[in-house]
Amino acid sequence: MEESRNLVKLENIQKSFNQNKVLKGVSLELNQSEVVSIIGGNGAGKSTLMKILTGVYKADAGSIELSGEDIESFNPSIAHEKGIYLVPQEPLLFPNMTVEQNLTIGFHKNKYEIRTETQNLVEELGWDLDLDRLAISLTIAEQQQLEIIKGLLRNAKVLILDEPTSALTFSETKSLFNVIEKLKCTGVGIFYITHRLDEVFQISTHAVILRDGKVTLKGKIDLFTKDILINGLLPEGNENKYTDIFEKKEANHENEEPILKVENISGDGFRGISFEVYKGEVVGLAGLVGAGRTEIAEAIYGINHVKSGKITLSGKDITKLSITETVNSGLAYIPEDRFLHGIFSITSVRHNITAQIIKRQGIFTKRKFEEQITSEYINRLSIKLSSQDDEIQSLSGGNQQKAVIARILSTNPKLIIMDEPTRGIDAAARSDIYSIITELKEQGYSILLISSDLEEIERISDRIYAIYRGTCKVCLGLKNINATNVMKAAFGTYEGSDPHVKV
Repeated sequence: MEESRNLVKLENIQKSFNQNKVLKGVSLELNQSEVVSIIGGNGAGKSTLMKILTGVYKADAGSIELSGEDIESFNPSIAHEKGIYLVPQEPLLFPNMTVEQNLTIGFHKNKYEIRTETQNLVEELGWDLDLDRLAISLTIAEQQQLEIIKGLLRNAKVLILDEPTSALTFSETKSLFNVIEKLKCTGVGIFYITHRLDEVFQISTHAVILRDGKVTLKGKIDLFTKDILINGLLPEGNENKYTDIFEKKEANHENEEPILKVENISGDGFRGISFEVYKGEVVGLAGLVGAGRTEIAEAIYGINHVKSGKITLSGKDITKLSITETVNSGLAYIPEDRFLHGIFSITSVRHNITAQIIKRQGIFTKRKFEEQITSEYINRLSIKLSSQDDEIQSLSGGNQQKAVIARILSTNPKLIIMDEPTRGIDAAARSDIYSIITELKEQGYSILLISSDLEEIERISDRIYAIYRGTCKVCLGLKNINATNVMKAAFGTYEGSDPHVKV
């Protein structure tokens, strides 16, 4: 039997953005007819590695070898020439053009020739894809089919599939797996990025675990079990860095009314979600990017529509309220994208901190009142700045986040939703944010915390609900919160139960 040819060899790939080392010497290979699943938590470096392989990013160090050839200069055009094609999680199509027009963009071949090739491919793969349909009418599965055909028309030797089943039904997923098997038989090599461990064992020949920019495990799939993969994903050492800050006690809420009660809500990206948050506790929503956590938070806050179910804040039904009405009821939201949705970037720190309380109270205020409120929160949250008149975008990320928290606290909310509160800020600022959260708990504030940082959500939360593929089937009480359980729950493999906690 002829030995399969090496298609990709990455050696010691390193990449940093500013001072942040994203890839720390990654080496891996892909041969003909192999499906190498790349698994890693949020921020592990998967997307950065694939962008280097497709020429979008340039590696700081390391080497790339394609089909035995050392590649010195690399860009997306060269990647396509060498047969590398990425099928993105969300296909990038021109919606008002036909399927055929989307396929032929960038080709110099005769259109009739391309149409014939495409029809042959569609027939060979067993798909039913009308070339005259507008792309806007395609389902996600059909859009992915179109992207795969794009790659095959370009004689792709290496396909990169990024979370390809995230929006597919069971039958569509089964169809995709059949196509992958056919492609393997033709010698195509596939990098398969996924969070779904069941899929890894269904279609992979090999598995690679990326953690914190490094490969922690790699090998043939028959060498692994789910538990081995989960252990490879866990933080090294899993040290308890914040034990002295977060002293948590198991609370008894038996005869207590929750501040927030979410009952069987469904909406875009989630279904059947139920949980409760009580006074003075931090409840974590764990899960992977795309699991549906932000969609749930935005639905509770009123940004997105709740299709069914009920949301109650301090006994008041807020399910159908507008954002303004929700805020006036005592709910506050710190969004994930601080720069886009959290701050008014070209205005002063003073205006950012006082904007919401002025709007809420509906009063015209003098500068003295604004300065008084701003000064109070600058001192309370240790915001570092030269003057209250500094533009907020001139502050560090951590101090911008503190200003956002200050604006929220000025409204005296009953519950605060914090979506990735330490995203993009340095270690010292993180420590400050953690201290603020601890003080808020002690003062009786309730917090719903969304975080992709495993250690963060494990250390801060009193209880954790795990969101997996838009559903919530696991709740971890204080005694069951540890890195292993949180990781398993996020990947949908947790099999334990907590008899003291209702889901």
